[in-house]
Amino acid sequence: MSQSPQSFGEFEHAAWADPTLADKYHEHLSALTRQSIDALLNAAKVGPAGRVLDVATGAGYVADEAVRRGADATGIDFSGAQVEMARRTYPQVRFEVADAQALPYHEGSFDSVVNAFGMCHLPDPDLALREAFRVLKVGGWMAFTVWDAPERAVGFGAVYAAIRAHGSLDVGLPAGPNFFLFSDAEHSLNAMLRAGFVSPSFTQVPQAWHMATPDSLFDMVAEGTARAAATLRAQAPAAREAIRAALREAVSRFRVGDHYEVPMPASLAAAVKPAP
Repeated sequence: MSQSPQSFGEFEHAAWADPTLADKYHEHLSALTRQSIDALLNAAKVGPAGRVLDVATGAGYVADEAVRRGADATGIDFSGAQVEMARRTYPQVRFEVADAQALPYHEGSFDSVVNAFGMCHLPDPDLALREAFRVLKVGGWMAFTVWDAPERAVGFGAVYAAIRAHGSLDVGLPAGPNFFLFSDAEHSLNAMLRAGFVSPSFTQVPQAWHMATPDSLFDMVAEGTARAAATLRAQAPAAREAIRAALREAVSRFRVGDHYEVPMPASLAAAVKPAP
């Protein structure tokens, strides 16, 4: 299939400019992504009086939690729709529209920089790490979370496995970095070192995606994501139904009482900015 004339970055910006997508992400994924906020802030040494930059803030959950810890937090996102939602939800927190790859702050402005599940939405995540390094003070910490590898982050792993088995991943979306690139410990640690950081660490944070029915996974991904949803929409009707059936079967294995808990651990990387 022919490739879209859009770039990866243009696709991401256009998708997340839609307030409906921002709302659906909040509805379907926020309870999941919030499960690793404390671990992320702990890894970045966020505490009282520290100045914190929350990159890819989305609806502002991480920035708000940093403020609750007594920090002076700023949340940024390339999505104006997300920033507007964050401002409405957390009016006590400062939010700005800004690019993770070209931060509008002076060198040494922050004690901590965090990024929760934003790395896979960036055309050049290595540049975002260098920008985080630049705006950190000496001795400041940067930490980010991404989804764990697909064999462990079962929700997304099942989606892409079902598409490969019953449809096609080649639907003309613009090429970008591998969605699970930073799920690999070696890649994340080396990326931190290349950006100038030292003492990098890489750990997993347990999380579970709570679902009401076995059909919830298909519906949540179709409504609350950008690239995965676009890939599902591009499938032939018969393929979509086969993918839905495969996901229904995958989710059914994780029944707990009257609901389902699908494993979706996060990978967490952190490192510190050394003295020159």
